Amino acid sequence: MKYVQEYIVDLQHTLDLLPFEEITEIIGLLHEARLSGKTIFVMGNGGSASTASHIVCDFAKNTRQADWPPFKVMEFVDSSPIFTAYCNDEGYENAIAQQLAHFIEADDVVLGISTSGNSPNVLKAIELANEAGAITISFTGFDGGRLRFMTTYNVHVPSHNIEQVEDIHLVLGHLITSNLRLMTQQMPESTFNLHQT
Repeated sequence: MKYVQEYIVDLQHTLDLLPFEEITEIIGLLHEARLSGKTIFVMGNGGSASTASHIVCDFAKNTRQADWPPFKVMEFVDSSPIFTAYCNDEGYENAIAQQLAHFIEADDVVLGISTSGNSPNVLKAIELANEAGAITISFTGFDGGRLRFMTTYNVHVPSHNIEQVEDIHLVLGHLITSNLRLMTQQMPESTFNLHQT
């Protein structure tokens, strides 16, 4: 019982330390990416790969609104044949970047998720995205690693508890999704039409 309480108290404390202004800014730029037809790419490994897939699912499905454009969003590890082919032939550290290279364009948005901030394949993909002129975002934990300082925007979870870092990364995905959906419900359709002229 004591550990259960400590886990929840620690989680609540870490949530209070999140950079709310940075998160709000990220929500705004994702909304703009939607309006301008840019693609959002999300990536991670292990539990972070699961979070990336979850975010892609939520952005694609749970933000749909009549008369608004859908999110163009994708990730790179759910297709095991493609992913393992790149891992086998190009090396694990290149498996995401090599896929991203086929699609990335200037002003697209690339979100890298890494609890350590040092996942080589995520770092290489972010490096490629920066070179292509994309907007880069990272969700990190621990001390943030290299990833924290490679991206245009960073939401750092100041915790060394890997489960809690992953908990909060998923919370961020849900928080952002719900805000993006709310924005289309509260804004007039003419706001979208302005971006089409």
